[in-house]
Amino acid sequence: MYTTQNILFYILLTLILTSCAHVSKEQKKEVSPSSNPKSITALPLSIKAPLDNPASLDKEHLGKLLFYDPILSGNKDVACATCHHPKNGYTEFLDLSIGPNAMGLGSKRKFNIPNDIPFVKRNAQTIINSAFNGIDERNRYDPETATMFWDKRTESLEKQALEPIKAFEEMRGHGSTEMEILQNVINRLKDIPEYQKLFELAFGKKDAITVENLGKAIATFERTILSNNSRFDQYMRGKQDAITLSEKEGMELFKTVGCINCHNGPMFSDYKLHVLGAPENKKLPIPDAGVADTFAFRTPSLRNLRFTAPYMHNGSLQSLRRVLEFYEDISNAKIRNKNVPADRYDPFVRELELTVKEMSLIISFLNTLNDDDFDKELPKSVPSGLAVGGNIE
Repeated sequence: MYTTQNILFYILLTLILTSCAHVSKEQKKEVSPSSNPKSITALPLSIKAPLDNPASLDKEHLGKLLFYDPILSGNKDVACATCHHPKNGYTEFLDLSIGPNAMGLGSKRKFNIPNDIPFVKRNAQTIINSAFNGIDERNRYDPETATMFWDKRTESLEKQALEPIKAFEEMRGHGSTEMEILQNVINRLKDIPEYQKLFELAFGKKDAITVENLGKAIATFERTILSNNSRFDQYMRGKQDAITLSEKEGMELFKTVGCINCHNGPMFSDYKLHVLGAPENKKLPIPDAGVADTFAFRTPSLRNLRFTAPYMHNGSLQSLRRVLEFYEDISNAKIRNKNVPADRYDPFVRELELTVKEMSLIISFLNTLNDDDFDKELPKSVPSGLAVGGNIE
């Protein structure tokens, strides 16, 4: 027999279950946090350098001249700054880089005719804040093991600085093999009295022009290219009015929809490899299969996105709206790259939930990560006497 007390209990239980069954999507996001919640934080105000490559003004000055000097390239027509120029936020507004046998800067750069140099197969990432590569949510990182490139194939800025010089389509071009080019460059530098003096000042000894010191000097300069005082950084350091209410709403959505799963920490990157299946770039004759033919690529930073379009490892998505629409597609198991079936997508993809309104708010928040207060001063000349920045005009 049911008592009045029992009847009331069952009515209450039914109401609770009905209420739980109708929790909104927004409430689900709030009450179902990740089992391993991530965080986003301001960038540190200072940087670390490797123990065997301490910074100095002389080394920074030398590194800057080398960065802009096309004498480092096989045909003396490409500098580091050709694809990483301060006018373009130390990147280039191109989907795929164009190296030797070309003219122009950024989106205006074109191959000369005739030409047999291929496009660089990946999008050039910005040098800005690369000093912080590998940093985690607790601001821990080791500059000697910091991950570099879309495929994490080298560690440290010192080693990264040498790789483009060796690459045929980036700086080497014709005339030298990959095994020969670095020594050929060193021999050129040794023939220039000004570089002899600059290396001696930077490293405190004679005969300092070596491959190792070449990488160290460029890396030391690159660590000075910082923009760590964006409106987001100011807000995280306590300036409450640094970002607007809608931008704050976008920041919360960035967390709840799942972007933060991979884009976390002060650089908005977990520096891990993920399989997403981005569309292929039709300029490439064969698909770029990423790390070990898995189509995995490293998470890029979301800082200074104003300067880094187009996006993804191959520049296949032209705008942030297109990027977010792509994520919406793959979260629904839509195939955007026939070489990558949906069952190979990163598990985090399935957690993404985006609406059109949320996209706009998230993009507003991402704009708070832009900061154009970085070194834009160009050398008036370089010791080789070649064109500053390579053949860009």
